[in-house]
Amino acid sequence: MRIRPSTPTDRDALLDIWLRSVRATHTFLTESDIESLLPAVRDYLSSPDSELWTLCSDQVMPVGFMGLADNNVESLFVAPEHARRGGGRLLLEHARKLKGALRVDVNEQNPEAVRFYEANGFRMIGRSAVDGAGRPFPLLHLREVVT
Repeated sequence: MRIRPSTPTDRDALLDIWLRSVRATHTFLTESDIESLLPAVRDYLSSPDSELWTLCSDQVMPVGFMGLADNNVESLFVAPEHARRGGGRLLLEHARKLKGALRVDVNEQNPEAVRFYEANGFRMIGRSAVDGAGRPFPLLHLREVVT
């Protein structure tokens, strides 16, 4: 697997990865919730201000992506058929090389993601009862423990 900067031509593939990943892992979201998030995700993936990195299984084909803002991991999604193969860890290692110690907000209702970040050296430093848009999806605020 390799990581490269995302390009505008990746947008549709990344949106598809997001949709399939969210449907597979975010079981607390209804299909209506997912559909309501689509326009914001589409805008985020299309914005020239978004720092996006694409995980590829070969030189070209996207199988995952990560978005960064300073040292915050804004998004990290891997296609379900490529999950648990080290791609997420590779993306985090790439981000650390670029940004140093990282922070991330993760849905409390997504225990698999919480375990992933904890296994990669993150610890909870806070909690919000709602997400950034005020929806009833609690967020855990995590920071890497630097030793």
